[in-house]
Amino acid sequence: MIKKFLIYGSQLRKKTLFLFFLIFSFAASAQTTTVTGTVTDENGPVPGVTVLVKGTSNGTTTDFDGNYSISNVPVDATLQYSFIGFTTTELPVDGRSSIDVTLQEDTEALDEIVVVGYGTQRREAVTGSVASIDGDELREIPSANISEALGGRLPGVQLSQTSSQPGSTQQIRIRGTRSLTADNNPLIVLNGVPFAGSLNDINPNDIQSMDILKDASATAIYGSRGANGVVIITTNTGRQGQEARFSYDAFHGLKTVFGEYPMMSGPELTELREAAGQFTNGPDEADDINTNWQDLLYENSIITNHSLGVSGGTEGGSYSATLGYTKDEAVLPEQYFKRISFNATLDQEIGEYLRLGFSSNSNYSIRNGMNLGIYGVLSSSPLASPYNEDGSLRRIIRMPSDDQWVYTRESIENLGDAWADRSTEFGTYNNFFGEIQAPWVEGLSYRINFGLNYRNTNGGSYTGEGVFSAAADTPSTASINNATTTRYLVENILTYDRTFNDLHRLNVVGLYSMEETQFNSSSVGARGIPSDQFQYFNLGQATGEITIDPANQGYYRSGLMSYMGRVMYEYDNRYLFTATFRSDASSRLAEGHKWHSYPAISAGWNIGNETFMDDTEWVNSLKIRAGYGETSNQAVDPYSTLGNLATRPYNFGPDDYGVGYYVSQLSNPELGWEYSTTYNFGVDFSLLNYRLTGTAEYYITNTNDILLNVGLPGTAGVGSYTANIGETQNKGFEFSLNGLIIDNPEGFSWEAGVNFYSNQNELVALASGQQRDEGNNWFVGNPINVIYDYERIGIWQEDDPYLDILEPGGEVGMIKVRYTGEYDENGVPVREIGPEDRQIIDVNPDFQGGFNTRFSYRNFDLTAVGAFQSGGTLISTLYGSSGYLNMLSGRRGNVDVNYWTPENTDARYPRPGGPVSSDNPVYGSTLGYFDASYLKVRTITLGYNFDQDWLESMNINRLRLYGTVQNAFVLFSPYHNESGMDPVTNSYGDENSAVEGYPSRLLTIGTNTPSTRNYLIGLNLTF
Repeated sequence: MIKKFLIYGSQLRKKTLFLFFLIFSFAASAQTTTVTGTVTDENGPVPGVTVLVKGTSNGTTTDFDGNYSISNVPVDATLQYSFIGFTTTELPVDGRSSIDVTLQEDTEALDEIVVVGYGTQRREAVTGSVASIDGDELREIPSANISEALGGRLPGVQLSQTSSQPGSTQQIRIRGTRSLTADNNPLIVLNGVPFAGSLNDINPNDIQSMDILKDASATAIYGSRGANGVVIITTNTGRQGQEARFSYDAFHGLKTVFGEYPMMSGPELTELREAAGQFTNGPDEADDINTNWQDLLYENSIITNHSLGVSGGTEGGSYSATLGYTKDEAVLPEQYFKRISFNATLDQEIGEYLRLGFSSNSNYSIRNGMNLGIYGVLSSSPLASPYNEDGSLRRIIRMPSDDQWVYTRESIENLGDAWADRSTEFGTYNNFFGEIQAPWVEGLSYRINFGLNYRNTNGGSYTGEGVFSAAADTPSTASINNATTTRYLVENILTYDRTFNDLHRLNVVGLYSMEETQFNSSSVGARGIPSDQFQYFNLGQATGEITIDPANQGYYRSGLMSYMGRVMYEYDNRYLFTATFRSDASSRLAEGHKWHSYPAISAGWNIGNETFMDDTEWVNSLKIRAGYGETSNQAVDPYSTLGNLATRPYNFGPDDYGVGYYVSQLSNPELGWEYSTTYNFGVDFSLLNYRLTGTAEYYITNTNDILLNVGLPGTAGVGSYTANIGETQNKGFEFSLNGLIIDNPEGFSWEAGVNFYSNQNELVALASGQQRDEGNNWFVGNPINVIYDYERIGIWQEDDPYLDILEPGGEVGMIKVRYTGEYDENGVPVREIGPEDRQIIDVNPDFQGGFNTRFSYRNFDLTAVGAFQSGGTLISTLYGSSGYLNMLSGRRGNVDVNYWTPENTDARYPRPGGPVSSDNPVYGSTLGYFDASYLKVRTITLGYNFDQDWLESMNINRLRLYGTVQNAFVLFSPYHNESGMDPVTNSYGDENSAVEGYPSRLLTIGTNTPSTRNYLIGLNLTF
């Protein structure tokens, strides 16, 4: 018993000691203190510095004298000191109650590097117009397409939607449109080499930064290829000595229709027919039927994107590789876009003086069902049902004067092999380089770039017998097309880069380059395919006509040779100077006119670095700059100097014919360069300890000797020839402002940015002094892109005078347009409305821009990005005439509009059944013009970043989850208010159109795939 008691007592003492030890340890670890101190830099106290207990939200900021006090600090904690423009400093508390800190400037942050073409510059030293955005900012809008993510982010860079189909790229215009018919697209440079693909070929997750060169002093280094601006894309790379790091980025989401096309319901169409008094129900129509054809076609769809990458480095080298997959489905059946992309880079030093490497970007994409439109759906009568009485699906519906093939999701999916439309594309873009440092001259290096690009497109379509046609015996048709582009590029670059005495920095670049592009394409069509199973895979089996249209076959070879020299000089980071001289020779132009040389010069003054600014503490940097430069454009079809021949068959009997040749376009042995001169003036500033940064710019660009097809009179026997004629001008103002409004006090921060710009475009001169070309809608003294039409000012009412004078035979309730003629002494019009009353209507906005804001609290962040524009004219072919969607007669399905009746005189649209022209209301085209103003919140993203300490324990560098709403909502849009639709264009003027007659260069809202609102969830993981 005594022994047991002794054993028990010993165990009790041990447990008591252990418990006491735990309590003491816990108390020691829970001990806190208050820490005070002062934060300074080399110039004295720094106010507004964030002081934070690492891993917590316990924090404070320094006062005006740099002092701080923070309580409840564990004695073994670490304090973080952070402020914009300085490196973050971490110090252990170690039981101290007083800690003073001296912050060091973050030279990397202050000296932001900008890619300016064949080299880089510090942002502070740039004298040309360059707008930049890094990859993280770009990915604030999760997207499978760069152009979608870029819209509204940079001043002077206008991105316009040309199609709402999956996988479509946007039209990019940098500081307006310069040329009338030549290419207006900017040059894309990928990893330092001109890129032969499109933005759709580049995975956004690969991008490290994008720099946009906008004025001629910046773009002249790329010569004629940079005439319309330059988009420089730098992809992610590894770092020397970095261990392999893997990343996985993905998002997956649901796409829903943003707004259906606003068509009338069954009862509304019945009322319209009663008001028009022209049509009664067709054989398949009834007043008690109300079919929403769009509901029977649309279905929510999916978008998904995955990107897996690895990057790292060795001693003296770096590497990276990324594999991406995208699938974007439309809300229409069988319409989708798929892409597999691969990007790889390698950069390796060999010895002390030699570097070798390569970058490669390859992708394979599929587009399916892109020829599926919705015009037939919209024009179908809501008073007809797609089903027979037995529940089976009808092939057509019969309306009063028209039969319409039944477009529903079920009918299209049931087609099987009877319909196919598929295009595949493979592109690979590769750059190999070698660079050697001259051992005998410090700062001298030579680099050779060798680019090899290949792009191949194959497409095929098939429409079976009677498919999409009211007639069941309409012959089946099929077609195939293919195109192959190859390009090689060799660039020899000599660079001298030195800094002398810490005052003088000199960078000199010399370039000799040559490139050649070869392109060929072909297309074949056939009728009467014997079986649906053949589709487009064996057109030789067709029983009908096989067509090889000469206009759809193509081939060319073209080359460009260039010399370039550039000097960049800085003195004491105050006075900046850049001069460029470029000379290009193009095989596309005539002998004696192939070469063109042009200079560019710019200068800057960093006023903020002058000694007299030392006492102006609220100004951190202030730079003024000015530049002048010339660029040129040789973007005409190859062989334009030679003229063209066309064929014409001649019959010599029922089974015999011959083919003759005639001149369709004259040669021009004087064809030369189209060139532009640009003046640019800018101010860059940083204020309030770099919390507020911004840029303001003004520019004027004059374009001369415009490349244009000149029409000839019929007596010439030839239709046209290509010549250098005409002049245009673009001038405008740009402004951007970014601010760090709140910098993480107690875990909360707020950043915001806004940009806006205005471009005024003018056609200064046309050929032979003519003032207008009505056939092309070109008018001297007006913008290039205009509408030439009547101006609607209302509806004729009962008490309106002069109806009989201005509109003989007109009626009350018809469209009233502006009269521009003279009046007699009594104020009475002297003539009727006629063609001379047509107006020139500008489609360009008065100004436009974008905005972004980001809030963060602890591990959460909330980001919103938007775009806006004010003024201009939006063309909606849905509402205009020359089509069947707004006839206001009741013949087919009609847009839901507020039309005039004797009881509803205050209406925008005319009386149903009124005077017509070609089955449409007189002046009905004017109904399709809307104020193009809008403000759109393009994306809202809420993200959560997992705690870093927890991630480190899992060997994870970063883990972030987020949810995003894209195309969130629209404000201040007259078109959206009227229709409920997205006010952004979705088609070129000559496609997907319910209205004919618009030039292809004008962007419109047509009967294309509906715009969507997307709901995404995403993941960013690095380990």
